[in-house]
Amino acid sequence: MNKVELFNNYGEELSFEDTIKDLINYAIKYMKLEKLEFNIIFVDNEYIHKLNKEYRKIDRPTDVITFALEDGEKVDTGEYRMLGDIYISIDKAKEQSKEYGHSFLREVSFLSIHGFLHLLGYDHMNEEDEKEMFGLQEEILDGYGIKREN
Repeated sequence: MNKVELFNNYGEELSFEDTIKDLINYAIKYMKLEKLEFNIIFVDNEYIHKLNKEYRKIDRPTDVITFALEDGEKVDTGEYRMLGDIYISIDKAKEQSKEYGHSFLREVSFLSIHGFLHLLGYDHMNEEDEKEMFGLQEEILDGYGIKREN
């Protein structure tokens, strides 16, 4: 059994929470995983800026930050795993959806899957890893029905 909790710390009602929860459950099944627990926390630019500055020493807001409890090998066993937390800036998602010319839902979905894959041990520090991770993101989003044009 998986336990994925969504927390709205943004200060406004968010209409997409059920969709994101369904998308994450789809992604877990797609990756053939089970017994996972993690949180997705929706915040504003001010909050994510503080996290970025404190933990990454980068003095600006970002779109998504993950705090994985396990670093290193990719998660691929059937054992119960508490993965960590994903923080997503709603302000950044709004900005980026306009910048990239797709829907706000598409951007929040992309950031949610991006954070989920980071919790699983995926990264994009080199070209090969980036190709793998971003390809997997698109496969999951497309499979769920959230295409680039959404």
